[in-house]
Amino acid sequence: MAKITWKPGTMVYPVPAVLVTCGDAEENYNIITVAWTGTVCSDPAMTYISIRPERHSYEAINRTKEFVINLATEDLVKATDFCGVKSGRDINKFKEMRLTPEKASKVSAPLIKESPINIECKVTKVLELGTHHMFLAKVVAVNVDDQYMDDKNKFHLDWANPICYSHGQYYGLKKSLGGFGFSVAKKKKRKR
Repeated sequence: MAKITWKPGTMVYPVPAVLVTCGDAEENYNIITVAWTGTVCSDPAMTYISIRPERHSYEAINRTKEFVINLATEDLVKATDFCGVKSGRDINKFKEMRLTPEKASKVSAPLIKESPINIECKVTKVLELGTHHMFLAKVVAVNVDDQYMDDKNKFHLDWANPICYSHGQYYGLKKSLGGFGFSVAKKKKRKR
């Protein structure tokens, strides 16, 4: 088997497909689908989103310096795709997709009620990188839907059927292949 060399490109797949909400008043709320997002730092908790400056949501996020990352699920896959191909300049995506805006606890941008996790963010820096500008942000609050909590108060995102994006396709995540540290964990002795 031989390797083929391609021109430089973004080949880190799959990536999360998330619904980012922005705006500071109900009349300017918007949703944009973002795949260029991820964790930057755990302490302090930081994340990023990268958006093209010509996108409708760019101005709102750049002006308010706030946004919410709403994790997408299999139930939200149609809305996730729709909010990535339609512009908030032309339609109200909350109404079109029958999504419910909820008040956030720390930012003016709304949460999406139907999302299992909403990550409230405040922009600390904007990096102009080329086709996309990166909004580096501090996580100021995380909201989780209690229907995904077990009786030991552990959150189970897998119960919500999260999705990812890879080369133009959305995928569900069906099966765990092992938990963190499984490769070095000691095997439990079986009782006789």
